[in-house]
Amino acid sequence: MKKIILNTFILLIFVSLGTKSVFAESPSISTFPSIILQGDPVLVQINGVADASSVKSITFGKKIIGIFLYKNKPSALIGIDLLKKVGNYDVTAKLSDGSTIKSTITVGARDVVDEPMGIPEKLGGNTQASADKLVSTLTAEKAAISTLKSSKTALWTDKFIAPLTKIVVTDPYGNSRKTGGYAIAHKGVDYRAPVGTEVLATNSGVVRVAKSYRNYGKTVFIDHGQGLMSSYLHLSKIKVKIGQKVKIGQAIGLAGDTGYTYGAHLHFGIRINDIAID
Repeated sequence: MKKIILNTFILLIFVSLGTKSVFAESPSISTFPSIILQGDPVLVQINGVADASSVKSITFGKKIIGIFLYKNKPSALIGIDLLKKVGNYDVTAKLSDGSTIKSTITVGARDVVDEPMGIPEKLGGNTQASADKLVSTLTAEKAAISTLKSSKTALWTDKFIAPLTKIVVTDPYGNSRKTGGYAIAHKGVDYRAPVGTEVLATNSGVVRVAKSYRNYGKTVFIDHGQGLMSSYLHLSKIKVKIGQKVKIGQAIGLAGDTGYTYGAHLHFGIRINDIAID
């Protein structure tokens, strides 16, 4: 009889504490998607912890990445460079209790399509000198963009939207453009957009770039926080200023054909910690 009472008492303790607390989930790392290719974005989530304060840092390689809450789990975004070497890489999370957990992601090869692309007359035409100048000025423009600072906190609250009300892809991310003996990676996606088409902010954020470049044309970069930025190139008109706060869906410019183009379109890009992803 005493044994039955004791067992009943123990059972009541389990019920009152709840199986979740008695059999607590061990901290672990999940990554999405399940198959990761060069140029892909990766979502990292920490399981089995109480809240975001339970995670001190998340690193990929030697780089610390920002943490935010997604579906009530501490999460982070990783950008896999289009040219990153295929192989296995560690994701590490340091927890507030001093412990460390790790996970390995495997980066696979992306199929890259080679496509010939000339140089329009407005940028010198198809000469070797024009190709050399194109590559050198593209390098300078990319270097200037790489210095942009991002807010340490997430500035977005809603799901991201498309930058145009109608989406037709004319040139995908990742193609290798063969120009004057050079291979220029297309690290964005081109959407069909006649001159004057309204271009929308894909989410809330702060304008970090609103100026004209030789190759990018009239350009806007919006910082969405925690290293996440969206870019809008070849605009005919810019409707925002540097430092301006914008809301999701706000018109930030009009599509055009400025810069290195053969016709009107929107070159749209997303960057995670200065890595342009698909």
